[in-house]
Amino acid sequence: MTSMTTQDKLPTAVFTAYASRLQEVLATSDWSGVAQLAQDMKDCWISGRQVFFCGNGGSAGNAIHLANDYLYGIAKRTGGGMRVSSLSANAAVITCLANDIGYDYIYSEQLAVQAQAGDLLIVLSGSGNSPNILRALEQAKTMGVKTCAILGYSGGKAKAMCDVPIHFAIDDMQIAEDMQLVVGHMIMQWLYENKPVAE
Repeated sequence: MTSMTTQDKLPTAVFTAYASRLQEVLATSDWSGVAQLAQDMKDCWISGRQVFFCGNGGSAGNAIHLANDYLYGIAKRTGGGMRVSSLSANAAVITCLANDIGYDYIYSEQLAVQAQAGDLLIVLSGSGNSPNILRALEQAKTMGVKTCAILGYSGGKAKAMCDVPIHFAIDDMQIAEDMQLVVGHMIMQWLYENKPVAE
């Protein structure tokens, strides 16, 4: 058994500080970009256009999580969900592209094959500066694919490159990633309450 030194912080102190930072972001955020993204996603749902998510690390996990929510969770009936996929989900494709042409291209190459004009790309990034995220945004622009970026920190280069920036100016990667899911779940619940298809 080790004794706590004066340098150690009690877990509850760390948790309280984390909760305070998260609460501040939630209380001070501008939700207009989220409202725009919600409408763009509803439009894709109505028209049958595709929505793509991507991210790195924890953001990749969030991209997969949210694709699940929109495929099934918004409708909860066979065939009623959105045409949505996570570009972060297929390990064989990702490792092939990373090995053959470089990690910077793992998302842009998938978009080049799968996306069409009028589709929607949602990138999740803490920094907004990951090269594969920026290349995905560039590729989407060349194809007429609308783009949204959910970002932390300064927003990085992605903030100016996307059509709909959703920026939480927090220098904390975990809270930045929390906010990706918060936004995703907010829109999920709104869509569930505003279904464009008959149940």
